Amino acid sequence: MILHEQILKDINGNSIGVFVPFEEYQKILDQLEELQDIRDYDKAKRINEEIIPLREARKIRLEKNG
Repeated sequence: MILHEQILKDINGNSIGVFVPFEEYQKILDQLEELQDIRDYDKAKRINEEIIPLREARKIRLEKNG
């Protein structure tokens, strides 16, 4: 992805922020969300817990909580 960012500077020339067009910002957020999904999936695969279907999990929860 090519970014068209603009660096915001204070009166001393220190970088204090970045401006990016909204569409590019949305793409960045989408990519970050996808990356987090991948990390969560990889983490879940490493855990050696019993996997049960959602319907069964709901049934067990209802039985526990009344």
